[in-house]
Amino acid sequence: MENEIATVYSLLSLNIGKVQIGTYKGKEAKSGIGKSKVDHSIALTEHGFVGDEQADLVNHGGPDKAVCVYNYDHYAHWEEMLDHPLDYGAFGENFTVKHMNEQEVHIGDVYQIGSAVVQVSQPRQPCWKLAMKWGLDELPLLVTNSGLTGFYFRVLRSGEVKPGEELKLMHVHPDKITVSEANRVMHKDKDDVEGIYRLLAVPELSASWVNSLRKRLERFEQEGK
Repeated sequence: MENEIATVYSLLSLNIGKVQIGTYKGKEAKSGIGKSKVDHSIALTEHGFVGDEQADLVNHGGPDKAVCVYNYDHYAHWEEMLDHPLDYGAFGENFTVKHMNEQEVHIGDVYQIGSAVVQVSQPRQPCWKLAMKWGLDELPLLVTNSGLTGFYFRVLRSGEVKPGEELKLMHVHPDKITVSEANRVMHKDKDDVEGIYRLLAVPELSASWVNSLRKRLERFEQEGK
């Protein structure tokens, strides 16, 4: 690929899990957020890792959200807030990585890991299942507001991935819109029309984010903004 460079990132843990039944606000709830570290190679397809499960296939998983990624550098912040030590996979991520910061990772960046090739598609938007996992209703909002959200990969080429491998940055997207910038436009400066258009101009942005941002623009037009 063009713009190939040698930047690599450490995959500290590869995590998968099955759908489990829990309780949230007094009601039974199913979720695949419980991920555990594995010590063997796993096949990665366009729909995610073989053996990994999601309960809500409308809002989780699928081609644009095949792999959830979270930066281990953020763990110390949440350990202090939750007053609890965190194991790999604590945020329901498939990849626990090192030094992949939201301020540096761009929508559309391409990486190789093992024999698979993946691409950043969108920031993660944590939901109530993270609140259920840690017993803190406001945790999803805290994660969103902090900007320490993590992000998703889509799979451009299926392959085998094993723990301990490195993520090699193969291509930096020319628009260089970071995960942090995408989060800012989506969650903080919601009236930034120019920012919305810049984000929508990135064809690699996930379909769900494109849909949400287009609806926001339509609402602005209706309100005469």
